[in-house]
Amino acid sequence: MTTLIAVHGNGGGGERFARVAPLLPMDVVLRAPTLPGFGGRPLGAVDHLGGLTDALQTEVATCDRPRILLGHGVGGAIALDLLARGPAQVDGLILHAPVGTRLDTRLFPRVMSTRVVQRSVQGVISSPLSRPVLRRLALGGVPREAADRTLAAYGECEAFGRLFDWLDSAWFDALPVLPDLPAVVLWGEKDRVLDAEQRQDYQRLLPEAREVVVPGWGHFPMLDRPQAYARMLSELSRALLAEAGHRS
Repeated sequence: MTTLIAVHGNGGGGERFARVAPLLPMDVVLRAPTLPGFGGRPLGAVDHLGGLTDALQTEVATCDRPRILLGHGVGGAIALDLLARGPAQVDGLILHAPVGTRLDTRLFPRVMSTRVVQRSVQGVISSPLSRPVLRRLALGGVPREAADRTLAAYGECEAFGRLFDWLDSAWFDALPVLPDLPAVVLWGEKDRVLDAEQRQDYQRLLPEAREVVVPGWGHFPMLDRPQAYARMLSELSRALLAEAGHRS
């Protein structure tokens, strides 16, 4: 039995993987925790990225092995921050369109440098008035009800703006190389949130990682292609565990 620990991106929480869980094979158990400050969960005393990493580390420690860690979007950054503390906590890693690289050059992170802008953008994303445009630009293909829930969740995300303060190029540059961790960098070819070209930037951290770019996928295949996403995750998990067994 394999435990697949799915770390959500910004805005919502572990519920983003709800459509995927029942579609996974019986030998893969999905754990999708909601971290503090996401999905309506209070941020509490967390005031730095390490607080989110602490919460994830606690969740990982309760999971049976073998463990595959999946980080999507911002969840990829938190996953990398966890593995900087010790990659032996998991048996494999899937980074799905992670946030982390080019934080000092991409327009959106640079714009989000002040609390006023952060709150304004958060309000726009979660507003019912902007949903038709955002559904088309960022969630094309996602069923309308699921897309609206995803956008509305940003309004309840206390951690949304703080992440732009906590994640920067200095953090990314300080991450250690993980040469022996079986890993995959997964991206959708039509991702409109994070360009698939960014996958190349993770070669420094994961020099042996396999790159998988899926034609037709956007940023949220767990919402609009749950069956295909479940199949991909199970195949990648098996491949990573086979690789880990070969190295052990």
